[in-house]
Amino acid sequence: MNKLQSIKGMKDILPGDVTSWQHSEAVMQRVLESYGYREIRLPLIEKTELFARSIGTQTDIVGKEMYTFTDRDGDSITLRPEGTAGCVRAGIQHGLFHNQQQRLYYLGPMFRHERPQRGRHRQFHQIGAEAVGWEGPDIDAEMIALVSRIWRELGVKEIDLEINSLGNHETRQRYRQKLVEFLSRYESQLDPDSQQRLKTNPLRVLDSKDECTKTIIAEAPNILDSLDAYSRTHFEGLQEHLSAASIQYRVNSRLVRGLDYYWRTVFEWSSSGLGAQGTVCAGGRYDGLVEELGGKPTPAIGFALGLERLIELLALRTNQGGVDVYLVIMGAIAKPTGLVIGEKLRDAGLKVISHCGESGIKSQMKRADKSNAQVAILVGEDELKSGTFVVKPLRSSREQVSVAKERLIDAVHDVIDRCGDEENSPSRGVEFNG
Repeated sequence: MNKLQSIKGMKDILPGDVTSWQHSEAVMQRVLESYGYREIRLPLIEKTELFARSIGTQTDIVGKEMYTFTDRDGDSITLRPEGTAGCVRAGIQHGLFHNQQQRLYYLGPMFRHERPQRGRHRQFHQIGAEAVGWEGPDIDAEMIALVSRIWRELGVKEIDLEINSLGNHETRQRYRQKLVEFLSRYESQLDPDSQQRLKTNPLRVLDSKDECTKTIIAEAPNILDSLDAYSRTHFEGLQEHLSAASIQYRVNSRLVRGLDYYWRTVFEWSSSGLGAQGTVCAGGRYDGLVEELGGKPTPAIGFALGLERLIELLALRTNQGGVDVYLVIMGAIAKPTGLVIGEKLRDAGLKVISHCGESGIKSQMKRADKSNAQVAILVGEDELKSGTFVVKPLRSSREQVSVAKERLIDAVHDVIDRCGDEENSPSRGVEFNG
């Protein structure tokens, strides 16, 4: 019988990696909420029509990548490939945009049937934010500042911001015609994907990674030359705001997004450290989407940040087990006291693994080291008699010490602090008197 394996492109996130995920998610949620964003939780599946109308039937996502099926009621259903469409649908359905402005964010898995490769999976995770109801460039700049703050708080470096404007709907149509006329002269020299996109979604040719195609694109018309007056003023205002906030950026007139709903501002952060799939966060304006999905004309802007690529970029060197203390319990007589000590340490905010079962001290110490705990505390008959316990550092060269039970919590904190974890050390407000 064959072993059951996970589905291709669906990756397990193992306990040793979850610490980095939880840390990153907590930082991002804290930053979002500091800007007034509130969490919305959305279904994993939606009617296929939602994505066809919002993303665009000629896009790669809708045409090739969506997980779509017919349910028992005969309806066409799709696993969500992105979050903006569902967020806008929910806002319209529940009246969140009626004479209101909303800052919303969401977090969770998305699904696209792509070729799995580094930084790209068929089930992937995003944190996204949508600001609905603001028209000016100030909200665009604030959203970019928000993401910049996420990078600072996570310690992300060597990540570059590019911005562009796609103008309004008429701008895109005029530019699309110019681009098709230009690219058609070189159609035979384009890579196969670009030849196909030339017929279905020509702006996506500008995203090509093929070297020959990139050489041709370098001479293509510039979309910024086709901007309407309002879009030009809006884009200039965005640049003024970013410069005032000392946010470094580069204008890239070839930057487009693969979704039809984008208008005016688009932006993208990428890192050369991630190879070809270097984009970590991207977004832009979609001022026509609310109306397209049945609401009143409403301006909006949003972004999505890919968590798999972020985690790879961070390569956080945290205590992967997330454990502070391993209690080494020697003998049946010590088990009740070990239970009490473990509870007191947890009351102090420490994360504790207490050894269960029958094992010798050598075996328990191996388990303690494997757990990635910072400290081992030895609890045995001798310790019960003397009222002192051995505190053994596991991640530094410091010597073990014997301390009275009243000093046990302080001793553990002292070891953790000296190992360089003072920033994340738990509160010392609980004394051990048990």
